[in-house]
This record gives sequence, structure tokens and C-alpha cells, in this order.
Amino acid sequence: MELYLKYNIDTMCKVLLQQQLDKFNIDSRVTEPGYVNLKNNVSPEVYSSFLKSLEAFGIEIVDNQKNIMVQKIKNVILEMLYADKGMQSLKISRFLSEKLGENYRTLSQVFSEVTFISIENFIILHKIERVKQLLLTENLSLTEISFMMNYSSVAYLSQQFKNITGVTPSAFRKIMRQKRITDIK
Repeated sequence: MELYLKYNIDTMCKVLLQQQLDKFNIDSRVTEPGYVNLKNNVSPEVYSSFLKSLEAFGIEIVDNQKNIMVQKIKNVILEMLYADKGMQSLKISRFLSEKLGENYRTLSQVFSEVTFISIENFIILHKIERVKQLLLTENLSLTEISFMMNYSSVAYLSQQFKNITGVTPSAFRKIMRQKRITDIK
């Protein structure tokens, strides 16, 4: 039997991180996705054990300025893509610059240098992942999803989706529904 889940990744990460911090009695507060405010110093032994516990969940501490900047960029982009309607229509270059207090050109250069992918391609890949999630978990039309994700048209969404996944959004939805029926039997 398979279960299909709808989840909020930010909430999951915050809860998981807080559980691990509590497990090691680290006095702290998870302030927003990807940020922890440590209230006291942590012994090297506890810190090392804490890092190892996070590795099991695919979480690592970002420790240099460029990597920190890239993580902040990713967090802001994902915040936009997964926000309730409205934020997706903001101009990403302006939004990133204002939110992070840096010139977009600098943000773009650092992001590409560290990740070997442009901010624009990162956004496209994550928009398509978000569209997949919406197709599977929400009862929305392609027009509604296209509008919600700030695509200029359903045709453009379909074209970009097919370029990334190899199938159209409609075909993807049909295939996944068929898979669910087959898995249930």
C-alpha cells in the first residue's frame, strides 16, 4: 500500500531541527528556514554529535560566506515559490536584492560560482517541482496553476514542464493517477 502525502517542507525542517537541538540540550531557537539562533556556547563534543545527527537527515552547517549567501538565495526563492498566492508575481531580481541587501549581479555571480547553475535555472527547476506537487495534491486546473506560478500562459507552462520532465503536465497528472490506481490494486 502506498500513501500520497501533502506536506510543508519548511514546517518539517523546523520541527526536525528543533527536535535535534532539544535532543542535545542546545539552548536555541529556530527563527526561520535555515537559521538557528544559539543562545549559549556549545561544547565541541556536543556540537560534533549534533552535526552528525543532522547529517543523517541530509542537513549540514553552512560555514563560508559564499555558501551562506547561496543558502539565503535558495531560501528566499523557495519562500516565493511555496508562498500563498501573490509572491510568485514579484520580480525575482528586485525581490532578492531587497530581501538580502545585495546587488542582484553579485548574488547571481556568487550563486552560479558555487552551484554551477544560474538563479534562473534553479527557479525553473523548482517551479516545475512545485507544479508537479500542485498537480498531484491540489484539485487545480492548469490555468489556475499557471496563474498561481506566474507563468504568462498555460502553453508556456506546458512547454517548460515538458522540456524538464519529458511529458506535458496533463500527461504527468494522468500517468500519476494511473500509477495510484495500479498501486492500490
